[in-house]
Amino acid sequence: MNLTLSQLIVWLIVGGLAGTLAGRLLTFQKKGLGFWANLGVGMAGALIGGFIFHVLDIGHVLAEIKVTLRDLIAAFLGSLLFVVVLWVVRKFRGRKAD
Repeated sequence: MNLTLSQLIVWLIVGGLAGTLAGRLLTFQKKGLGFWANLGVGMAGALIGGFIFHVLDIGHVLAEIKVTLRDLIAAFLGSLLFVVVLWVVRKFRGRKAD
């Protein structure tokens, strides 16, 4: 298997997100298990989950759903833009007319 840089980045992002969700669910804390532990748990979970899906031969339906690095970056930048717009709206609504 040839792993490209973009695949590695996606694995790290998805692993980090999955690990963070798992850590938050287990600890009921915002930081979960901690950055590196969340990332490690997510990566291990991806390997274990992928193995289970392969052995049980499930995931054919899910295999058609693809998340690209472009999708992740677009969602991230869109989220940043949304937060900035919310911040600006709140800032101007907070001003009192003189």
